Amino acid sequence: MQGSTINSPETAVEATLSPAMITHQAHPDLRVWGLLTFLVSESLMFGGFFAAYLLIRGAAATWPPEGTEVELLLPSINTVILVSSSFVIHLGDVAIKKNDLAGMRKWYGITALMGAIFLLGQVYEYMNLGYGLSTNVFANCFYLMTGFHGLHVFIGLLLILGVLWRSRRPGHYSDHKHTGIEMAEIYWHFVDIIWIVLFALVYILTLF
Repeated sequence: MQGSTINSPETAVEATLSPAMITHQAHPDLRVWGLLTFLVSESLMFGGFFAAYLLIRGAAATWPPEGTEVELLLPSINTVILVSSSFVIHLGDVAIKKNDLAGMRKWYGITALMGAIFLLGQVYEYMNLGYGLSTNVFANCFYLMTGFHGLHVFIGLLLILGVLWRSRRPGHYSDHKHTGIEMAEIYWHFVDIIWIVLFALVYILTLF
């Protein structure tokens, strides 16, 4: 019959979707790709630090130099806290994908608390080491790498707090709208991975 149309299953589905949802499905979120690109560049920067540290360590007669012993207990506790926080923040991502906003807030709040405890532990460690940034080359490398990582933890903490603040707006996050939550989680996992490598190089290998 002239003027009539036959609706295919695909047409029926598209009719129920808004133009914004169709565009989102057709094109990946460039904000996530931008974050991943940034994290790759940060990985290269940390990689440069780690490579320089290993070269200096390999050329030194003794490592670390006398008077700059490394404390292992507190950093080990800090490591457990930070690595565990990766699992905690993932629970928040799982919660929002189930449209459980209260659950997301709870897990992200716990993650923020764990990140703050990590930073406080790092500050306490700095205050009780007995050597400073300019004491020797080991101390210089130690403060540079751990301090730069601590800065990234602080930025990640701000991102998490930003997510919690934005979640106060009705409808800002849901099971279909949670890009900001995922980006904060990705960044936090990056911070944790970098710390595992840093802890192995600066703390564990120093004992051997």
